[in-house]
Amino acid sequence: MALIKSQAPALQFKAYDLFGFYSKPFNFLPPTQNKSFLVKPIVVEARAIARKESAKIRNRRILKKFNGTPTKPRLSVFCSDKQLYAMLVDDQNKRCLFYGSTLQKSIRGDPPCTTIEAAERVGEELIKTCIALKINEVSSYDLNGSSRGERVQAFEVSVSRHGFLPR
Repeated sequence: MALIKSQAPALQFKAYDLFGFYSKPFNFLPPTQNKSFLVKPIVVEARAIARKESAKIRNRRILKKFNGTPTKPRLSVFCSDKQLYAMLVDDQNKRCLFYGSTLQKSIRGDPPCTTIEAAERVGEELIKTCIALKINEVSSYDLNGSSRGERVQAFEVSVSRHGFLPR
């Protein structure tokens, strides 16, 4: 038996002898970098909300520049899908001097009118309040990032007749 073991030499071969190519172990990092690292996932943000966020950022930046006072308040207008809301704001005392909306029954009237007519009436009520409070001009006109639609244009026409818009 000892003769059989010594007569049959052990076969030694490598992977490239069988498959025809030389394989190295995979090394993903260059030799200068340390192999102990964490891979951070790639975060891709959708741009669908970017417009709303930029409007909010723009509004905050405007509020830093223009602050309303009791004699020169800030006019803030928000227009939703169906309604219009307007406020005169005194930022120093943190008070709302006027609030008007197209939802108010006193502005809508007994037979309900359209929202465009109601937006004109909101502007007229704003003018009456400004005259009663002895306000001659507005420090800034803030649309809160919304675009100018028919309701906002109707409101602006009724307010600009008396020269309250700073433009």
